[in-house]
Amino acid sequence: MTGQRLLSFANGNCLPQDSVPLLEVDKLQARILTAVEQELRVVSLFATPPRDGGPTRLTVLLADDQRGSLQVGACEVTGGAFPALTPRCPQVHLFEREIHEQSGLLPEGHPWLKPVRFAPPLVAPAAGNAAAPSIGIADFYRIDGEEVHEVAVGPVHAGVIEPGHFRFQCHGEHVFHLEISLGYQHRGVEEALVGGPHQATLHQLATTAGDTSIGHSIAYCQNVEALASVTVPPHAQYVRAIALELERLANHSGDLGALAGDIGFLPTASYCGRIRGDFLNMTALLCGNRFGRNLVRPGGCRFTIDKALAAELKQRLLTAEADTRNAVELLWITPTVMARFEGIGTVSGEACYLLGLVGPAARACGAQLDVRTDHPTGVFRFLHLPPATAQTGDVLARAFVRWLEIQRSIRFLQELLQALPEPATGAPPGPLANDQLAASLVEGWRGEICHVACTDAAGRLARYKITDPSFHNWPGLAIALRDQQISDFPLCNKSFNLSYCGHDL
Repeated sequence: MTGQRLLSFANGNCLPQDSVPLLEVDKLQARILTAVEQELRVVSLFATPPRDGGPTRLTVLLADDQRGSLQVGACEVTGGAFPALTPRCPQVHLFEREIHEQSGLLPEGHPWLKPVRFAPPLVAPAAGNAAAPSIGIADFYRIDGEEVHEVAVGPVHAGVIEPGHFRFQCHGEHVFHLEISLGYQHRGVEEALVGGPHQATLHQLATTAGDTSIGHSIAYCQNVEALASVTVPPHAQYVRAIALELERLANHSGDLGALAGDIGFLPTASYCGRIRGDFLNMTALLCGNRFGRNLVRPGGCRFTIDKALAAELKQRLLTAEADTRNAVELLWITPTVMARFEGIGTVSGEACYLLGLVGPAARACGAQLDVRTDHPTGVFRFLHLPPATAQTGDVLARAFVRWLEIQRSIRFLQELLQALPEPATGAPPGPLANDQLAASLVEGWRGEICHVACTDAAGRLARYKITDPSFHNWPGLAIALRDQQISDFPLCNKSFNLSYCGHDL
């Protein structure tokens, strides 16, 4: 479909691919710029392979948080290159780099076109076939000057942690610039999903980011349900929301303990490590797995919650809430903790907007962004859960937003468990509709998860685009380190606690 306006639709819905407005490249970019100026956000931008020998298509998905809708549009790129939008819209800089290495299209004028993940071959038609980048080999930004030096950290780190490479440009302890190089965890998840759904598809989605199994599983299931015109029973919707909030509680409590550990404050660190396990064990009560694997499936859930289990969960939540309060509130009344949290790793509201940060990292900068409120699906459509925000954008704000969300999630869970509908697991869906585009947003514990599914003429997945919240937020960590001491890096890093594998896919 040709036209000058983008097409609006609701989260968790689908539409025919032929109805997606097809604009010229410059017209689509102009629409994106206008939308971003009006405070819409770029939630996904990706290339789809040519069909029938035609040109490669770029598709953009925008979120209109004020109106609670999504907007989609596309353009076709001929000649192997298109003008980079990044200099005028920083929100797309990682998306354009990803498009380059996945499709070979060259965003001309992109300021820093280094690999996102190292794995796919770079094929830039304008320059001929380029060799696949070697793992870990890339150009890095350099600052010259007397006594300016470079500190390289990783990709192998101490302890049990995923690989990522951090390059600091410093003068003494003072950090001028941090460049983050990821891609070591690339598994080819998006490529593996093409041709599905397969028997392994749900497992692949659940392990996109292992600590966000529930969030990614729900996002996938909502797409499948839209494409198969399936209605999920109310009970299963409640179970999904309960599991999603338990996932949030486990990770937020664990993060607060880890932040305490990074500054050597052992009381909170020790208690929160155990409390995280308490929340994980509640998820295990639901489905037998502490990370919620195999709980959510297309059409509903594999398990229900009866009255006895609901009563058990409510009691455990009361105990966990008291324990968490005792452990976490020690942070806010301890001057040495406040001295290490306040004013460290600050991200301004302007930087948050320009980079398109999401989740607690954005809400710590004052941004009122939360999919559960702005683009609700399931039980969030009729049970309100207001966003928790702070204003200072520093380590303290990111920690305090987590604490506010813990309290609100526990109260929300008690509401859900008190009002559970009659148990029903839901029926598995039938075939997916052909030549459709479906989009699903879910507020995971790190922030907005975005899945876009495109089906072919046979109703199989022709393209599946995943955007983990970490993809948006890693640049925020780099900004947080500017003009900080290099010794503040572990604390800033933990205050974001971003996923390597969720970014690397």
